[in-house]
Amino acid sequence: MRTRRSAIRQEDAGRARASFVPPPTAMTPSVPDRPDALPAEYAGLRALQAEFRRYQDAAFPPRGSRFFALELAGETGELANLEKKAWKGRSVRAADFADEAADVCIALLNFANSRGLDLASAVEEKMRRIDARRIEEERDAP
Repeated sequence: MRTRRSAIRQEDAGRARASFVPPPTAMTPSVPDRPDALPAEYAGLRALQAEFRRYQDAAFPPRGSRFFALELAGETGELANLEKKAWKGRSVRAADFADEAADVCIALLNFANSRGLDLASAVEEKMRRIDARRIEEERDAP
């Protein structure tokens, strides 16, 4: 089992490095009132969630949503603690932020899978509501 886990981790790590895309703000200017300023598609998130489901099912014993909710809370707390250290003026390596952010992302994907949530659809719908609210507030601003 350990060999299979290592192979999956190496495969997933290689895929992540090969497919990294810089944040949209680094590639395109912000356009406040255009609906196409929202992400164009969420298929990548859906595929990533499915890959995490496959990995979780193959490599670990079944765990309920409570386990993953607590894991998510713990990992988010670790990320928040790094921010607190940086806020207090302590030195925190960028790699530490990336590591903890990755833990949060993994825990969120595992939680969503344990609850049977389609995270891509939920994020897409939420982004539509956020953008509609943003446009309305801008329109109503003096």
